[in-house]
Amino acid sequence: MTVATLPDMQRWMMEALIAPRMVDGASVNSTFKAGAHIDAAACLGIYQRSYILRLRKCLIEQFPATAHALGEDLFCDFADEYLRSCPSDSYTLYELGRRFATWISDNRPDKDLEASEREAWIDFMIDLASYERALFHLFDAPGHEGKPWPTGHEPDEDLVLLPSLALGQYRFPVAWYYHEVRAGNSPPHPGPAPQYVAIARRDFQTTTYPLSPFHHRFLMVVKERGSIDAALKDLAAWSKRPLEDVRHSWRTDVRQGWIGAGFFVRREDTQ
Repeated sequence: MTVATLPDMQRWMMEALIAPRMVDGASVNSTFKAGAHIDAAACLGIYQRSYILRLRKCLIEQFPATAHALGEDLFCDFADEYLRSCPSDSYTLYELGRRFATWISDNRPDKDLEASEREAWIDFMIDLASYERALFHLFDAPGHEGKPWPTGHEPDEDLVLLPSLALGQYRFPVAWYYHEVRAGNSPPHPGPAPQYVAIARRDFQTTTYPLSPFHHRFLMVVKERGSIDAALKDLAAWSKRPLEDVRHSWRTDVRQGWIGAGFFVRREDTQ
C-alpha cells in the first residue's frame, strides 16, 4: 500500500491503532521504516500498545467505580471494544468517555429481550457509568465561580437554576456505590432501588445531593421552564396538593438550603 496524502496516512494510522488485527503486514512495511534493531511491525506495535494503554488509563480515571464494579480485566475488555467502536474524536481526552454509557446500553447482549428479562447487573453498569460521566463532566464544566451567589432575599422570579446543575434519575443507588469506592471500600453490587440526585459545584467543590421524586420533578420543571412559579404549579397539579401548601413547603423547607448549596443563581448573572 502506498499512502499518497496526509489524510490517507492519518486514517490508516488511526485504523492501525484502534484495530491492530485488521492491519496486514504489507501495508505496515510500505508505511513504516524498520528500526535499527526491530522491523516495521515491531515499530508500529510500540505505538499500538502505548495508545491503547493510555486511553484505557483515561477511561479508568473517568469511570473508577465502573472499573471497580467490573474488575480491571473485564473493564479493559469493555474499554478496548468501546475504543474500537467510538475512537477519540476530540482534541482533548476529557471527552473520551462521553459515549461510554450509551455504548454499553447499545451493545448489551440482552438488548432484544423485554426489560423485565434483562440482566440487572448490566442496568447497574449503565446507570453507574452515566452517573460517573455526569460527575466527571461537572468537574470542568463552566461554573459560577467568581460571581456573587444569591443570599436568599431575592424574589423567586429573579432566580434560575445554576446552568451546570446536573439532575439524575437512576434505577440503582449509584451515588452511594461511587462514594463507597472512592472512600477505599469494596461495596457489593446493590440491588435495584430508585435514586434521584442533584450534582452541584459551588466554589470548585462538587457535591451530590439525594432528592425525593417530588423534589426531582420540581427541579426538572424549573430547568425546563426557567420559572420557579411554573414548577410550583406543576408540582401541585402532579401531587394533587393545594398550591398554597406546595408554596409553603418551598419557602420554609427547601428554598434557603438549596440556595446555600448553589442550586440557584440570579437570572441576571446568566445573561
